[in-house]
Amino acid sequence: MADARLIRISKLMSLVLRHKPEQFAVLLDPEGYAPVHDLLRALRESIPDASVDDVRRVVETIEPDKARFSISGADIRANYGHSLTARISQPRVVPPEVLLHGTSEKAVDIIRHDGIRPMRRQYVHLTTNPDLAIRVGGRHGNACVLEIDALRAYEAGVAFYRANEAFWLADVVPPEFIR
Repeated sequence: MADARLIRISKLMSLVLRHKPEQFAVLLDPEGYAPVHDLLRALRESIPDASVDDVRRVVETIEPDKARFSISGADIRANYGHSLTARISQPRVVPPEVLLHGTSEKAVDIIRHDGIRPMRRQYVHLTTNPDLAIRVGGRHGNACVLEIDALRAYEAGVAFYRANEAFWLADVVPPEFIR
């Protein structure tokens, strides 16, 4: 079980880097990076003894399979899950043949009709890891994992992006590519 203090820091990092940087006077560049020292200043408003070491431990140990954050030199960013108005740029890439989307059973009928939309996020989140898809899908009820014919969707013009080793992103996934 992860340290409760690190989980608290992780949640605050998500709030700052994914949802409300302006509330903490943190400026993100177009790729979503901010100086670690700016993040640390924001964290210390709520957790006065937060340290660079704490930030690194969050990146390395809190759900490492999800790779929520990246540190590059003196900068850090949330890799995905942004609800910001300004879109975080991601490079377009060719996806694997099949990707998975974890959702709740209650959302399946809507998805089959409308496709997968980012909802309050900037992108649709996909993975190649079935266990991760189940975990994500189970956050709001009984989990259901949908298969996405990603390569066929890409060839039809759907844009895909690579957030990190665990997650792939798409703008939308039309229903004809969902199994």
